[in-house]
Amino acid sequence: MKEGILISFFTHGLLSDDVLENYIRAGRIAAKVREKMREIVREGMPLIDICEIAENMIREMGGNPAFPCNVSVNEIAAHYTSPPNSTIVVPEGSIVKIDIGVHINGYIADTATTICFNPEYENMIHAAERALETAIKVTRPGILISKISSEIQEVIERYGFKPVYNLCGHEIGRYQVHAGKSIPNVSHLSIERIRPGRVYAIEPFVTFKSAAGKVEDGAEKYIFRLIKTKCSLKNVEAKNLLRIIEDNFKTLPFAERWLDKICGYNESYRRAFLELLSSKCLMAYPVFIEVSRKPVAQAEHTIYVGEKDIIVLTA
Repeated sequence: MKEGILISFFTHGLLSDDVLENYIRAGRIAAKVREKMREIVREGMPLIDICEIAENMIREMGGNPAFPCNVSVNEIAAHYTSPPNSTIVVPEGSIVKIDIGVHINGYIADTATTICFNPEYENMIHAAERALETAIKVTRPGILISKISSEIQEVIERYGFKPVYNLCGHEIGRYQVHAGKSIPNVSHLSIERIRPGRVYAIEPFVTFKSAAGKVEDGAEKYIFRLIKTKCSLKNVEAKNLLRIIEDNFKTLPFAERWLDKICGYNESYRRAFLELLSSKCLMAYPVFIEVSRKPVAQAEHTIYVGEKDIIVLTA
């Protein structure tokens, strides 16, 4: 598919031209970075290098990371980004999911791809990609979300795999990666519909038929988000750090690595950070792990739904 591919074009619907242009620019950058990372990532490469190359590339192209680059290996399905100074590398024979978010003035494009270093996993990736293509083809203003979900599940199962049932696509809002409605990857009963003027990320997650087909929270948490600015804080440095986070990230997810570059993240700031967490000013995103420890593949695009058309922003 070409950049910003348009399906059944008649009107851009309910977003202003300026807002839509921000989405299109974010999507174009996200797609370019995604494809570049497919060329760059290799076995033995440090995960921290993958994250920082992708994030720096986004900035060099005129965008901002909407969330830390996710590099989720094998049974880790989502929400892994490298902590500071990590030495973990891409294992041999692994399957690696790269999830990239870009925003322009808070308008977000979210896309993901899976890179395979093991022939055993290639068909699983094909299943995720074909499920995504099929979901986009059937999506139109007013369609039941359950219809899209059923199509995703049907394609994945036709390939002999299983969808991860508790991971979903999602609506996207300004400075909100997850906003509004979810798009499950399994058939379900719902009267919710795709609405014109909205932006959605569709993202099938696929695993082996023998797997549990669901994820659980891991112990590791490397991605955080500001959820409250009115906090009772004792530490002056905690108050300063709260302002830094609000000024730089607003309500978007961020990584500790980013704080190190902004404010020289030392032990004093580490204590301040822990106070922000304990005061519930920040929330932490646990790493998602497939329950039966089977590998997971992912494919994702962001779409804009006009009154009579669909734009695939990250194609």
